[in-house]
Amino acid sequence: MKTEYENIKVIAFDADDTLWVNETYFREAELKFAKLLSAYETENKIDQELFKTEINNLEIYGYGVKGFVLSMVESALELSNYKLNPKIIQEILAIGKEMLEKPIELPEGVEHTLKTLSPNYKLIVATKGDLLDQERKLEKSGLLNYFHHIEVLSDKKPENYLKLLAHLDIEPSELLMIGNSLKSDILPLIKIGTSAIHVPFHTTWVHEVVKHNGDGYKTIAKLTDVLEFL
Repeated sequence: MKTEYENIKVIAFDADDTLWVNETYFREAELKFAKLLSAYETENKIDQELFKTEINNLEIYGYGVKGFVLSMVESALELSNYKLNPKIIQEILAIGKEMLEKPIELPEGVEHTLKTLSPNYKLIVATKGDLLDQERKLEKSGLLNYFHHIEVLSDKKPENYLKLLAHLDIEPSELLMIGNSLKSDILPLIKIGTSAIHVPFHTTWVHEVVKHNGDGYKTIAKLTDVLEFL
């Protein structure tokens, strides 16, 4: 009997908010940042300006904590009309370091899922972010041994995934992508004819939020649900 995933040879997992908690720490950092800048603007205005600065800087810094910290510093200077006390910059840097040193929190069932799938499929990580930080998190997670390959992408557009397929020397029909972001982990894969499964996370960065009718991919409540199909 033909099954939907019978051709799959490689399963790619997004890292942040799929294999481990991440976005929650960015929201916490934004609240701390708004409190630091509360003498200059309202929390809503500070959030808006920081987001605008982050988006403007994506092409320069890419994704990850380090670019986020630089955007906080830039936003703080502008919001304060360049009258910022240097101690606040020091506190912003401390927020960034705290984020980088956060313990790794695995959502329920992550390791069980990887352990179950690894004998039958080649598992890889396909994620955005800072290379050093992602390598550090993967090492701290205790999950490294489940993966054959780690790919830290500068972005997650169809062309990035096509390069990954070429590197893996597989056809689109042989790859399954699993992740929490419709914009980054699901829709680009559908566009190039690859299977994808969406595992929503309770917190999503505004930049990653898109609307879609749900065609062309499965949505599951938790990662262990993929074992019903594979």
